[in-house]
Amino acid sequence: MNPKTFLKHLVFVVIAIATFQSCHKPAKPGTYQNDQIPADQRKDFHDMNDELMKGLKANRPADLETMMAKEMLADPSRLRLIELISNRLKEGEYSVLDEFYVVHKISDTGAQKLNVTNKGINNYTYGYEINSPEMYVAFFTPKSIPNQYLVTAEFCKLSYGWKLVKLDLGQYTINSKTAPELFKMAQDRYNNKCLAMATAIAQQAGQCTTPSGTWQYPDANAIGDFTNKMIEQTNRKYEFPYTVSQVGTQPWIFRIFSKKTPQGYFPQIYYISHIKLADTNALKKENASIQKVITKIIPGVDKDNKYIYYSAFKNMPDGSGAFDHFDMIEKLN
Repeated sequence: MNPKTFLKHLVFVVIAIATFQSCHKPAKPGTYQNDQIPADQRKDFHDMNDELMKGLKANRPADLETMMAKEMLADPSRLRLIELISNRLKEGEYSVLDEFYVVHKISDTGAQKLNVTNKGINNYTYGYEINSPEMYVAFFTPKSIPNQYLVTAEFCKLSYGWKLVKLDLGQYTINSKTAPELFKMAQDRYNNKCLAMATAIAQQAGQCTTPSGTWQYPDANAIGDFTNKMIEQTNRKYEFPYTVSQVGTQPWIFRIFSKKTPQGYFPQIYYISHIKLADTNALKKENASIQKVITKIIPGVDKDNKYIYYSAFKNMPDGSGAFDHFDMIEKLN
């Protein structure tokens, strides 16, 4: 192809793209969620999503630059964020959880909120600043994994086209449950006198309360207050290190927390053993005795869990570095 012909084709492509971006008239002012978005515009948005997710998954910031607003291009932190999102996208296939097309009135200014209802205890709001007459927001989550991260993409129709103005990444679920669902479970554990597990699950809920920077659950403050209450009561009850008096070797439990694994979050118990760590057979025998009484010490520790993880230490870790320990796993029915 000679240069003149190539330039003619190039001009045609540029004109075609410009026409494509402006061929749809905006809908009436309002917020359109999921299926409410006009079909032709929704298709265009999904084409943008596909291009975005392709570049994110490949961790190729340069491929995304034409999509980005000038302000985002000027922010060097975008490179690390793209890398983090890319790592998460490798965990599974992501799809749209919720999407919104917003057409603002001329009088609309400043901070606004999307109010998402009809989701039961998972109702939420999403805050944003009006940067243009039209905007599109999409939230993406993975399929078939228990510990899910939410990817947020916010586009605005600027004077130079539809551009990406915001990306975000945050924990959305733990053990396939959202923050409100975990909060409900923690309250249930507390009502059934499973104090330590109520604390652990409440802390998990706290990790999921902000899957996107301006995402707000109605129970967010209540989750924080409840978690602080559970931690205080647990510390009063157990007075760590807690001696397991039912076991002849008298091990000392000094920490109970949630261990993150690809299969989900499960109880992790740290304890001091008075047995030499080199004597693994004796450690296993001691641990078998602990397993027999652990539900009496920590009520509910076996409920809805596939595993309990144990680590036997010779000395109390002081945070200054790695301490030798022996790990064991109890597989639950």
